[in-house]
Amino acid sequence: MQLLLGLLWLLVPGSAALEPISMSIAIGAASVLTGYLSYPSFYCGFVECCPGEADRPNTTALKEDLDNKLFGQHLAKDVILKAVTGFRNNPNPKKPLALSLHGWGGTGKNFVSQFIAKSIHKAGQTSKFVHLFIATLHFPHDHQITLYKDQLQTWIRGNVSACARSVFIFDEMDKLHPGLIDAIKPFLDYYEQIDGVSYRRAIFIFLSNAGGDLINKVALDFWRSGKDRKQIQLKDLEPVLSVAVFNNKNSGFWHSSLIDRNLIDYFVPFLPLEYKHLKMCIRAEIESGGKKINEAIVDEVAKEMTFFPKDEKIYSDKGCKLVQQKLLYYWERL
Repeated sequence: MQLLLGLLWLLVPGSAALEPISMSIAIGAASVLTGYLSYPSFYCGFVECCPGEADRPNTTALKEDLDNKLFGQHLAKDVILKAVTGFRNNPNPKKPLALSLHGWGGTGKNFVSQFIAKSIHKAGQTSKFVHLFIATLHFPHDHQITLYKDQLQTWIRGNVSACARSVFIFDEMDKLHPGLIDAIKPFLDYYEQIDGVSYRRAIFIFLSNAGGDLINKVALDFWRSGKDRKQIQLKDLEPVLSVAVFNNKNSGFWHSSLIDRNLIDYFVPFLPLEYKHLKMCIRAEIESGGKKINEAIVDEVAKEMTFFPKDEKIYSDKGCKLVQQKLLYYWERL
């Protein structure tokens, strides 16, 4: 208020000789302006704010992103939408939401983490409340695990203190040093508060290629038995997936207390993509670039990809990962 009055004093002509009634008007104007600036909806129109209790997740946008930008992943679509919506609509969650997404590269795990972040924070991954950790970038040296554990705890504690609805994404979990992720176990547990801070409204997302071979085998077995991939259910994969990741020495979850204590809410499998799904990715990439779809070019790009198994050639071995790069060669023809 004093600052605003000072500004008014300098800006109003002849302010040194203001009459009492003029000064009263100035004070009233300053009071109104102060009120507007302190009103959350006004302030948050200019600065990103942490979502409050009244702010609901944008489930419509999340559903649209999952329906229109994620292909061949009926299990992930169903689990993610229900998990995120249910968690955000729960007025009193007992623990943070922890999702572990598994599958080969290019199947959509990173996409989904972005969709979730955007449904909670409008700015998505560019939000100051969304935090991405990449194993090989942020935790490269195995001899510094103790230091990394301390830094990780400090980072999470500080950010959740600033925003209870923080989102943390851990990429390349299969490259993370075993034991490091256990440093965040207290934050994922059923504690009401830790040192005065509640972590129950935060979201933790783990992305990993670990377990991808197992997921691919289940999908291939279904295909060879003549079953539609949409017949695969979460119960066909989730239990064996959690055990496989827990026992995988090349996984950041190897013998992790997060799995042992059942602190991961969902292990979400991402199925390998078939030729038809690859073409869907290509079409979506063309449209996102503002071009008209040319089916001949869609076919050409799809045929440049490599597939497995060697004999049947059913699944893209890199998913949709190389679509954007491959399309650059054909861009002028679109």
